[in-house]
Amino acid sequence: MKKHNLFLRYGLLLLLPAYLLLHFGFNLPASEYDEVPLLNSQCPPGFKKNANNECIAQNLYMQYDSPNNKGVGGLQTGLPEIRDGFSPQEIDLGRYLFFDPVLSGDGKIACASCHDPGKGFSDGLAASIGANNHQLTRGAPSLWNVGYLKRLFWDGRATSLEEQMQGPLFAEEEMNNTPENLLFSLNGIDAYKKLFAEAYPERDASSPIALNEIYTALAAFQASLVSLNSKYDRYAHGYHKALNEKEIEGMNVFRSFVARCAECHTPPLFTNQQFAVIGTPEPEGMPLDPGAEVPFNDKSMRGAFKVPSLRNIEKTAPYMHSGRFKTLRETVEFYTKGRGHAVPEGEQLYIHWHIWNPELSDYELDRLVDFLKTLTDETFTPKIPETLPSGLQPTINL
Repeated sequence: MKKHNLFLRYGLLLLLPAYLLLHFGFNLPASEYDEVPLLNSQCPPGFKKNANNECIAQNLYMQYDSPNNKGVGGLQTGLPEIRDGFSPQEIDLGRYLFFDPVLSGDGKIACASCHDPGKGFSDGLAASIGANNHQLTRGAPSLWNVGYLKRLFWDGRATSLEEQMQGPLFAEEEMNNTPENLLFSLNGIDAYKKLFAEAYPERDASSPIALNEIYTALAAFQASLVSLNSKYDRYAHGYHKALNEKEIEGMNVFRSFVARCAECHTPPLFTNQQFAVIGTPEPEGMPLDPGAEVPFNDKSMRGAFKVPSLRNIEKTAPYMHSGRFKTLRETVEFYTKGRGHAVPEGEQLYIHWHIWNPELSDYELDRLVDFLKTLTDETFTPKIPETLPSGLQPTINL
């Protein structure tokens, strides 16, 4: 009897830790009890892996010559150089980081909070919202085809993805983090340490995560966001049944020397990557945004903004740097109301010479909208992670 009682007493004590783990363990962050999955070893769609484990862009536009010798708005025109050559592991690591709110100071905001794949990698807001519900002054630009862009932000103040991302990451009113805290957070997560070691096998696996590795992985993921398979693209490559009659009419208006849309929004990227002062109105009660005047210290660029790509423009309302127009119809109508008609009194802006008085009819404006919708292509939208190495939930569009 005594032996039986001792067995019951000590046997139950031995079973107690297992019971507690089963009962309470499921409340732990996933990275503390789940095996860390391996990073994807295959390149995302639109890229091909070479012998050096590098993802190299592949698309039909590569068969055409450069944009410099084809004229304005040509259909079969080459694209500018893309940022590629990242490993598939870097790209996949960047995907986890992009959706993970652990990158923000309070663990509540992710890159995807302002760049939602369901909203054209924008956020559907006139002006984005940052940490502590801080209202920003500009909308979030789309990230589709960002690997082709040479200048970033609406005012063009950054020249690389790595430089650009440090703005929102460490701005008090945006993600409100610091480099020191970002490193502390990620180096405190075993799952991320394993994934960074996998993505960067050339360095010592026991080395701490470094800032440049974080920036590179995020840049790799963003540069992989390619959208080049829209109805327009199929038409441009020779399948002329891809567009209907009204869409073709809209394309002809877009490319005409009356509307002059293609002179700034030049196919196939649908931006010439330059800056333009168009005199778009600010939201009611808001002062004029000086735009590129500030980073370039150039008075002639007062009110100038980077010409955005029109790819997936149907998905990224509202429009302009401040979200002034809610619909594409309102936006295209702005351009036919007369040169400088919305410039605030007392401001002398150097309106871009392509902005004039085209006097387009309502029918032509409607056809323009029809054409712009043919630029929608979300075929290669990346998968949102179901779980994150941090154990937090993916954060999309607050």
